[in-house]
Amino acid sequence: MATLGIETSCDETACAVVEKRKILSNIVSSSVPLHAKYGGVVPEIASRFHIEYINRVTKKALRAAGKTLGDIDLVAVTGAPGLPGCLLTGVSFARALSYSRNIDLININHLHAHIYANFLCKDAALIRFPFIGCVVSGGHTNIFICKSFRDFDIIGRSRDDAMGEAFDKVAKILGIGYPGGPKIERYAKRFRRGTPIKFPRAYLDKGSYDFSLSGVKTAVLYHVKKKKMNRKEIARIAMSFQEAVFDVLTERIKRAAKKFGIKSVLLGGGVISNMRLREKLKCACDKSEVQIFYPPPVLCVDNAAMVAGLGEALNKKWR
Repeated sequence: MATLGIETSCDETACAVVEKRKILSNIVSSSVPLHAKYGGVVPEIASRFHIEYINRVTKKALRAAGKTLGDIDLVAVTGAPGLPGCLLTGVSFARALSYSRNIDLININHLHAHIYANFLCKDAALIRFPFIGCVVSGGHTNIFICKSFRDFDIIGRSRDDAMGEAFDKVAKILGIGYPGGPKIERYAKRFRRGTPIKFPRAYLDKGSYDFSLSGVKTAVLYHVKKKKMNRKEIARIAMSFQEAVFDVLTERIKRAAKKFGIKSVLLGGGVISNMRLREKLKCACDKSEVQIFYPPPVLCVDNAAMVAGLGEALNKKWR
């Protein structure tokens, strides 16, 4: 069964074809350059970009997969969460395809799809339910207990800024550009010597798995106002900020695995591409004898292969 996936939840217009967990094509067209001067995603610009490019991205995905619409048995589309105008474009396009070609249609949760991306990787056969799923992206920082492809129980989420959003805002404070994640990671790697800054770690209520990143973001702002900025100081701030937010995430995942007696952790979302975060999480999980899985960067960012794959796994008609 060939599944066509469509993803338009934010600023990537994506389409992919997946068949029996094999990615036949995965095309992503990003509007990131259009948002750069604003320091964040502008919903209206993103929505218009989807309208302009969704048809050609779909054609390109089908062509790359060597398929036609006649070969497609299921259309999977991101239905939530995301920017309303962006989601509307993708869902409307998918429903039109479904209706005109009499193809089954399924609505996919964007966050669940990020976690599912791990099942499209070479180590998928090693994954067993239940596991802890963690999505760290520009719009979300969530932890789930996953008992099946249909059973995702959320146990932790951000109470204010998502981690990717905090990275963008801190990058704007530092004046190093957008998107913030790659910029801060690049500067953090330059920090070699010196004393790290002790930015706050918000561990919140005892036993909570929630996150709060507004405090560390504000701490960065106050620090910048007091210091004379240069590349060396920016690198010190970037490294210290990363460590502060990654320490909290690592603690949450490690504690959840221990409390629920779970031995596998699946990661997803754009921030998971950060190599320092992967290193910290892997080190913590190895010490706790917990297996950790994460997709390659191309499947961490918003993409349609993860949507098509989860649609294939669920295979439930939706109109």
